[in-house]
Formats: sequence, C-alpha cells, structure tokens
Amino acid sequence: MNKKAKRRLVVMGGIIAIAMLVIVAIAGAGGSASSVTVADVATGSYQGKKVQVSGVVVADSIEKDGARVTFDIAPEDESGAPNPSVRLRVGYEGALPATFGAGVVAICTGDVDNPPFLNCTEMVTKCPSKYESAEGSLTVKGLLDQADAMLFEDTKVCGYVEGDVNDASSAIRFTIESQGATLNVVYNGGLDEQIADGVAVVVSGHLDSDGNFVATEQPAIDASITK
Repeated sequence: MNKKAKRRLVVMGGIIAIAMLVIVAIAGAGGSASSVTVADVATGSYQGKKVQVSGVVVADSIEKDGARVTFDIAPEDESGAPNPSVRLRVGYEGALPATFGAGVVAICTGDVDNPPFLNCTEMVTKCPSKYESAEGSLTVKGLLDQADAMLFEDTKVCGYVEGDVNDASSAIRFTIESQGATLNVVYNGGLDEQIADGVAVVVSGHLDSDGNFVATEQPAIDASITK
C-alpha cells in the first residue's frame, strides 16, 4: 500500500470515528434525563435540560386546548396531598391515561423552558385500585326517582359503566346505567385503569342541578353489582 492510500485510509478512519462520537453524544443527550424535584426545577437552573420530575397533580389546574393539556404538579406533603407552596406548570400533548387526574402522582419527563415550564414528552401516572361494596348504595333509577329530595345530598350510587371513559379534562367522565336508567358522572381525579365499559362501580358524591352526579372521591369497582 503506497503512502497516499495509507493517508486516505487514516483520514477516512478519523472521519468515521468522529461521526460515531457525534452520534453517541446526540443519542446520549436525547435519551438521558436528570431525576430532580419540583423545587429543583422551580429554581430555574434546569432551563434547556431534560429532566424527570414527579409530583401530585393539583386540583383545578388542568386545562385542555385540543390535544394539549397543561396542569400543575406539586410535591407531596406528609399526607400525600400536594404542597401548594411550590408548583411546576407542565404541558403534555397526547392521549391522557385513565389514571391521570387531580390528586394522582404524575412522573413527567421532558425539557425545561424559562420561566420554569416542563414540555413533557413522557408521562406515567399512579392511581391505586379501589374496591367497595355496593351495599347501602342507590341504583341509578332509585336515585333519579327521588331526584328533587336528593339534590346535593351526599350519597352513593351503583351501576355499570356504559360506553367510553373520558379523560380528566372532560366535562363528563363516564356514564353509568342500572335498572334501565343512565346517569352522567363528573370527576376530574384519577381512575383505576380497570374502569371501562361494562365494569360495575360504586360512586360517592351528590346529584347536581344539571342532573349529573358529581363524584367527590375516586369511584370504586364492585363485582357484586347485578343489573
């Protein structure tokens, strides 16, 4: 092999090595995320960086504009509730998991803007399963038959989920049916991912003036309910 060929081979090898280093650097920068707290991001020192941060979704902070949802997360206090003294605004575009809602823990990964705002590209939510007996609860028909007397009265209603379960930003979360009557349920918290069309549930809350049932706690699954 002559000197010119050797030189060309060395140059080509150097170019390939540099290209591989650039690819590795780009992949590493895009794939790694620093695990930080809400308070860490709030300091403003993570602008332009990719982070993973977890916090409790703050009630009444969820806003939806088309496919994009924005909400606040805050660190948990000793009781598991959000600590409102420190908040981080998060933007997420995509289908929301059924478990997403006010009061649930959201683990969000994305890039930080300034002022501190997280453009979330990956989100995982945690919502515990809940089971409860339907004993003592009203059927949908039983509740609606005495609607005037039950308006804004705390009670429990049982039935089967009918149709789709919407995300937490929707005005109506889902509809339940029992004894031939249906009732829309309003709830912006997290749901057990098992709650879907045909699943028997027990919901605590009250009937409002629009004829909807406003759930005041996480709806529970109950396999003993019969149509």
